Amino acid sequence: MPGTTVHSRRALLGALAATPLVAGLSACGLSPQAPPSQAPIETPSVLSGEITFQTWSLKNEKFTPYFEKLVTDFTTQHAGTKINWIDQPGDGYEEKVLQQAQSNTLPDVINIPPGYGMQLAEVNKLVDLKAAAPDSIASYTEGGIKAYTYAGMDGAYGYPWYLGTDLNWWNTKAFSDYGLDASKLPTNFDEFFAAAATMAEKSGGKMPLISSLPGLGDFAAAGVKLFDGTKFTFNTPEAAAVLQKYAELYKQKALPPEVLQNNYTGNAQMFQQGKVAWTTATPSFPGDLQKNAPTLVSVTKATPRFGIQPMFVQGISVSADSKAPALALAFAQYVTSNASQVEFVKLAQGFFPGTVEANNNPSSFTSAISDPLTAEAVALAATAITKAELITPNEFSDEMSTYTAQQIALAVRGDLAPAEALDRAVKHCNDNLNR
Repeated sequence: MPGTTVHSRRALLGALAATPLVAGLSACGLSPQAPPSQAPIETPSVLSGEITFQTWSLKNEKFTPYFEKLVTDFTTQHAGTKINWIDQPGDGYEEKVLQQAQSNTLPDVINIPPGYGMQLAEVNKLVDLKAAAPDSIASYTEGGIKAYTYAGMDGAYGYPWYLGTDLNWWNTKAFSDYGLDASKLPTNFDEFFAAAATMAEKSGGKMPLISSLPGLGDFAAAGVKLFDGTKFTFNTPEAAAVLQKYAELYKQKALPPEVLQNNYTGNAQMFQQGKVAWTTATPSFPGDLQKNAPTLVSVTKATPRFGIQPMFVQGISVSADSKAPALALAFAQYVTSNASQVEFVKLAQGFFPGTVEANNNPSSFTSAISDPLTAEAVALAATAITKAELITPNEFSDEMSTYTAQQIALAVRGDLAPAEALDRAVKHCNDNLNR
């Protein structure tokens, strides 16, 4: 997470696009199957044993002291226990988890996003926390638990640890410079598309508003059902209409040509470079602006996203192969307890705990924020996070995402009819489902 947003971390999930996790596990004899019944895990009055706890790209000057204290506090409270904390780098994390699952060395307690959780749960590598500790589930946000609850499976396979959402970010000076009212920023897609067309016209195409191609989130916001539990279904007339609108705006130079290139650096980077007037980013975005584009801080404003508020999730899961399941479960609950999560997001400013208690009392963690723009953004996101959803289905692999984006780019450029592009994408996704 350090140095990235939750959104960009999600892009790391497909590091092995050519060998999806389930495909790799299946090749080694671990195929998706019905999970065995999970009995409650009884917590003894005195915990003992040794386990390994794995995080993802969190060992650095900012977070290492937090984890060292977390482990020390737990083992002090529970004499006779030992927690070995290890951290894996951001790049190659999927490959590492794949290797661990194949070799039966998955850490007892592991930080994984929902997509990993689904794939490991399908091959019976994770504890069903709803069955193992049914009373624990109510402590976590409904959306966070839902992210680790998978189609065709009754359980919950991860405790939500920290949550993210993103906001709209606007360059208000560009609005004023090109004939738009900066005090009336768009509040829906119709207003957004109209503003994009006006800015493109008034700037002669020099200041596009839109900074990215449409994706599944845009289709979902238009009321499109993306996945019905067994197959992808986003090739609808409503989705084609969204795609057609983007194609029209591209012709009007309301989108920069870079969005169609394979080496596109991303919408937030183009915003910081002053090349576009809108982006989406988490509430921690002001920190990036202060570092990379300080002149934009005073003219940048945040507003809630249109349509469905997206939720990004990192969670803590327990290995079904743990030799000390009671200790592993107890430590997973300790890591994701309200007190532990509040202290964590005080460091990871702009993110939110996965507990009900903290989200009902955001001042417990927002009081640590000193930057005014970040504080304003977090306040907006705190309201939005209670309604946020995990929009992209866990079944939507990185390889599917790449192929779908290619078809969308062809349609936006005018090389392919929107309906045909979506039909191709849906067929490809369904042909490659590991079901």
